[in-house]
Amino acid sequence: MKPLPPSPVATENTLSLPHFCRIECEVSELLTLGPAPMGERRCVPLLGGTVRGALNGHIVPGGTDWQWNRTDGTLELDAHYMLQLTDGARVEVRSAGMRHGPPEVMARLARGEAVAPSEYVFRTSVRFVTGAPAWQALNNMLAIAVGQRQARLVLLDLYRAG
Repeated sequence: MKPLPPSPVATENTLSLPHFCRIECEVSELLTLGPAPMGERRCVPLLGGTVRGALNGHIVPGGTDWQWNRTDGTLELDAHYMLQLTDGARVEVRSAGMRHGPPEVMARLARGEAVAPSEYVFRTSVRFVTGAPAWQALNNMLAIAVGQRQARLVLLDLYRAG
């Protein structure tokens, strides 16, 4: 099998999908379970935050981002949390993807240093579940998120893919 060419680090948003919302999530300290067969297994508790755009409200504290820090330096992400919208609706969010970049950039992120989003790739696919009648269309929607990691905050710009 022929290897893929290296993925370029994005210098700007290249998705031509409509912007859906922005999620700003406050995160706690990283908890590691230690080395495992697929790399270091770890999790990051999600403390709360906001959602603005087509969805407006806040993140209910208590979600978690489960991660695999793979031996090749790629971080696989699997976040699961709940939104409480301003109209009272509750929405489950599943966000799975990856973050990767040059080793020195990933080391700076791990230390909590400020790193420009153009220096690394952070993308997830996002699915929603809700029982709220006004928001039933979310159950059949897929979004692609372009993320940024800061010391204690994750920023996700979600783009509606279908």
